[in-house]
Amino acid sequence: MIRLLTWLGLTGFLLACTTSPLGRNQLILVSDAQLDQMSLSAFQQIKQETPVSSDRRVNTYVSCVALAVTSALAANSADRWEVTVFRSDQANAFALPGGRIGVFDGLLKVAENQDQLATVIGHEVAHVLARHTAERVSTSMVADTGMQLLQIAAGASSPARDQLFGLLGLGAQVGILLPFNRAQESEADLVGLDLMARAGFDPRQSVALWNNMAKAGGAQQPEFLSTHPSGTRRIQDLQGRMPLALGIAQSAKTQGRHPQCQR
Repeated sequence: MIRLLTWLGLTGFLLACTTSPLGRNQLILVSDAQLDQMSLSAFQQIKQETPVSSDRRVNTYVSCVALAVTSALAANSADRWEVTVFRSDQANAFALPGGRIGVFDGLLKVAENQDQLATVIGHEVAHVLARHTAERVSTSMVADTGMQLLQIAAGASSPARDQLFGLLGLGAQVGILLPFNRAQESEADLVGLDLMARAGFDPRQSVALWNNMAKAGGAQQPEFLSTHPSGTRRIQDLQGRMPLALGIAQSAKTQGRHPQCQR
């Protein structure tokens, strides 16, 4: 135990000085390789327990949008992303470290066009880019002296697996998504906005998407009671960054990025 705590302390000193894409300080105690392996295990479990859509048109459409978004990351980066559409009424999606994207087809009832779907996928991929999952795993390692997560990595008990799913953004009941905290959600909104704009999508549709989400969700909790930013706060933040995003989108179009994903 003393050796483990010493390792955590030294690792924390070396890695805690990392920063997010928007300059926020982060505590990162887990390697990308470890996180990728955890995510792969979780993703395989989800595919075993959740119906996968066989609708060819839906799969082609979602993959088209996801490919456009991930292609904007870096050269050849889109090749490593696996995209799966799940059959569920949930209006949601997720992305996991290691290049895995899951979209529930219920989202297509709320995301009315390719730009709105790109908003959600960009937001979820932004969580991965900003290493938000690594932050949550690292925080849990500190709180639990690392023991439970080491057991998870070794393929331990079902409760440990459920904890891992929660940290990855997936609930213990497969298909139930747990929220990131408000700082991480706000960061993913803005990083995701830039990303979908860089892919050539219309960033103005992000506001329309979150308005649709608000209507679909009905009455919402006040911001201070939720880990998510309120709808009003979220839209204000997006609008504040919109001039920059529009400039990015215009530059993308001049470079020939014109996504044409048909539903």
